[in-house]
Amino acid sequence: MNEKLMQKTIVVWAGALICCILWGSAFPCIKLGYVWMQIDTNDTAAQILYAGCRFTLAGVLTVLIGSVMQRSFLYPGKQAVPKVLCLCMLQTVLQYLFFYIGLAHTSGVKASIIEGMNVFVAILVASLLFHQETLTMRKLIGCFVGFFGVVLVNVSGQGLDLHLSLLGEGFIFFSTVSYAFSSVLIKKYSREENPVMLSGWQFTIGGLVMALSGLLMGGRLHALTFRSGAMLCYLACVSAIAYTLWSLLLKYNPISKVAVFGFMNPVFGVILSAILLGEADTLDPRALLALALVCVGIYIVNRKESSA
Repeated sequence: MNEKLMQKTIVVWAGALICCILWGSAFPCIKLGYVWMQIDTNDTAAQILYAGCRFTLAGVLTVLIGSVMQRSFLYPGKQAVPKVLCLCMLQTVLQYLFFYIGLAHTSGVKASIIEGMNVFVAILVASLLFHQETLTMRKLIGCFVGFFGVVLVNVSGQGLDLHLSLLGEGFIFFSTVSYAFSSVLIKKYSREENPVMLSGWQFTIGGLVMALSGLLMGGRLHALTFRSGAMLCYLACVSAIAYTLWSLLLKYNPISKVAVFGFMNPVFGVILSAILLGEADTLDPRALLALALVCVGIYIVNRKESSA
């Protein structure tokens, strides 16, 4: 992979936006997948099982595609195994177990807003704990502007209150922290390991753990048809493509330059939900203003410091 190419602004922006559009499409597509697979919105065990199947398939696809591109089978060496296990626990197992359990005990609005904090947490962890980059006021201002856009697109007259609980908002926040640490570790591990290999195997192992957890919790999948199966395959492709491309961007660029695009996910989620689910009432001027604020925040974070 050409390092200079992956560091070009146009490549970073295009690659990150592709990832965010794919992740944004996952919001409505998961809802459709639940309906077509006859999974109740309150059936957390079945949702975890569904996610486990999705990520296992995503991992297999990533490993196969990476192996074809490299013309040899991608597998973790002895030194890479602990890194893969660490990533699979943080990026797949803990992040999504916390998320699904937390989502069952809080509103979708609160979950989206708390998840929007992952950009802040990732930049703080990269700067203060791992010293991968310098924390500047410009980055903080850009993050605040982008985060306000996330809040704006999620808040309406209902659905937001000050009630907090450990199993609800607490678990959603733990999911955010888990994701932030996984982003920083991907950048660290990618210095020595193939990021495609790391992404593929952490998905495969993490997905199997989640699927087993869902089964042990009593989750079952029904109504496996061509339509529901095709949706599951699409969601697996979303994870395989987006996370692999995201990992490559993190490998060659500062965390803040890439992570700030994460603010785009809920905005694209709202816009694509309006298109795919017919939720026209969710697409109002707030969504466009939120998109504008997120873009401004991204620009501020990525703008080069002016020379004295």
